[in-house]
Amino acid sequence: MSTKNYSLGQVGDYEIKQLKVFKTVVDCGGFSAAETALNIGRSTISLHISNLESRLNLVLCKRGRAGFSLTEEGAIIYEMTVQLLESLDAFRVTVNNLNSSLTGELKIVLSDAISLDDRCAFPDLVNAFYQQAPGVQISSDVASMAEIERMVLNDMVDVGFIPCHRKLEGLDYFDIYTDICRLYISTRHPAALLPEKEITDEVICEIPLVHAGLKPHEAVEEQMSGLKLAGKAYFYEGRLAMILSGLYMGFLPEAYAKQYVESGQIRSVVPELRNYLLPMAAVSKKTAQPNKARELFLQVLRGHFTAD
Repeated sequence: MSTKNYSLGQVGDYEIKQLKVFKTVVDCGGFSAAETALNIGRSTISLHISNLESRLNLVLCKRGRAGFSLTEEGAIIYEMTVQLLESLDAFRVTVNNLNSSLTGELKIVLSDAISLDDRCAFPDLVNAFYQQAPGVQISSDVASMAEIERMVLNDMVDVGFIPCHRKLEGLDYFDIYTDICRLYISTRHPAALLPEKEITDEVICEIPLVHAGLKPHEAVEEQMSGLKLAGKAYFYEGRLAMILSGLYMGFLPEAYAKQYVESGQIRSVVPELRNYLLPMAAVSKKTAQPNKARELFLQVLRGHFTAD
């Protein structure tokens, strides 16, 4: 397409919708992968992109047997789209905060297995928040700790719930509970048949360890010292599955492992020696723009745990 003497003119709601589709396709890495995220068919997605290219008078992406890729112009338009949509979100948040009644969206993202942990009381927090702000749409998702930190710092979500492996300068932390993590092994593993006193460091150091795959804090690093790092699984579900294979041992929160211990599928290994504490915290951005929905949720959160 030629860009000579072309002027875009006014950008309206329809173009904004097309740009959102374009951004999702890029984020997903192609048309097929974007179908689920957009909940529309590939042919409709293709039509949106073609119409957007015609509207902009630019070729944004290449698609075909070689796969999906952005053109040079497409990469520029993608970056500008990200900035535009972030500005629109900031505008929406500001307008909502100027209104007396709370509306808009509260975005929360939680790390592995926190949302249904009774100690987090997440269902109670959601209920208490809704009673005070029924006009706010609540969205929740699950992600890794590092991803949650990034999303909160980049104003992509309002509040995150994470295990406190570290504390970043730009985040506020509110501790909600502390996990004790112990070392577990499948009862299918030969070492599980040994009496506790025979499970020495020499035995433990020969068993492959599945771990989270991130830089551990000091207490975790100390516990993993000398162990045979052999597999990675960040989420507890994946780690547990590898432990249940009978090939690996791994650290799990005691509360998460409890039902599998009680069912006889796994057992702890030298629990008094191999363990560490892992605080759980709610995090929010220190310098975020004013957001009444976020502040109300944090107020509800602090009130719930302070009362306890």
